[in-house]
Amino acid sequence: MTGRERVNRMFMRQDQDRIPRHDSFWPETIARWQREGLQWDQSDALRLLGSDFQVLCWAWPAPFPGQREVLDQDDETETVRDDWGGIGRFWKGRSGTPEHIGFGCDSPEAWHKTYRPAMLAAANQINIPLAVRRYREARTLGKWTYLSGVEGFEALRRLIGDETSLCSMIEEPEWIRDIVNVHTEIVLRWFEDLLAAGVEPDGLWIYGDMAYNHATMCSPAMYRDLVWPSHQRIAKWAHDHNLRFIYHTDGRISGVLDLLIEAGVDCLQPIEAKAGMDIREFAPTHGDRLAMFGNIDVMKMTTNDQTVIEEEIRTKFAAGMATRGYAYHSDHSVPPQVSWDTYCTIIDLVDRYGQY
Repeated sequence: MTGRERVNRMFMRQDQDRIPRHDSFWPETIARWQREGLQWDQSDALRLLGSDFQVLCWAWPAPFPGQREVLDQDDETETVRDDWGGIGRFWKGRSGTPEHIGFGCDSPEAWHKTYRPAMLAAANQINIPLAVRRYREARTLGKWTYLSGVEGFEALRRLIGDETSLCSMIEEPEWIRDIVNVHTEIVLRWFEDLLAAGVEPDGLWIYGDMAYNHATMCSPAMYRDLVWPSHQRIAKWAHDHNLRFIYHTDGRISGVLDLLIEAGVDCLQPIEAKAGMDIREFAPTHGDRLAMFGNIDVMKMTTNDQTVIEEEIRTKFAAGMATRGYAYHSDHSVPPQVSWDTYCTIIDLVDRYGQY
């Protein structure tokens, strides 16, 4: 069975030989593993895992593509004005969340005068020749191919910041709706350009972190009013083109699972265990309507204790596989505290417990 067949059968809740697989890694993790025996890079780790997925592109429309102005720096960090017009302080030479210093789009006036026109005027930033080449290679290898990018809530936070986003959802909802709608329009237009180039993907994998470790960042009612319509629009576009819709969000989103299903989301990823998400609890209630992708706790992985990790994989695989709609992924990205020996063990456990 090819990866493409396997993933499609997962979505249809049909029998498979084994669960589909994929994973994500911090750059520092790959660097550690190369010192410990990984022969090549991330692609080699995914090959050894047996990944069934292949990304084709990344769509995150920036108003000022290519802009990167270094404003200040020291031995460890640099302060940059980026292609979104925001100013952030970033670590040099390592991954990590930047310190957000300021956002150029700080009012409806700035949005309508500068940022909205710039976003609408910017050219398609997808590397279409690269996407076409990846598509052809993936078809030869039997991979499930997908278009990837960011939805409106994540774009909103990047453009105007968390504080302004959340306050404005209450005080200036029409501004919020317009940003989300414009972003969604551009992303779907870019995807249309890619389809016109002859690419026939299997799905969308769209990113948008809409929750923290206790709940969604806004109430379910506010999500439904301001952001949910764009999720519904993305899902409709996907389904109109015979594509499946995978939605990535970190955090505890148990309060909006039914809304995501109603919008048309086909699969939820990565299902963050660290935020209290547990497929053993909601697979029995939602697994017939929502495929589940992930939930293997990276904090358990960092113990490098095979007994702890095996229990995590064994019990969660059993819950997910009972629905026939489950795929393996860590509950975020594998961190550098996980040794290469441990990850090789994880691959073995995924193979042992992931067979139907």
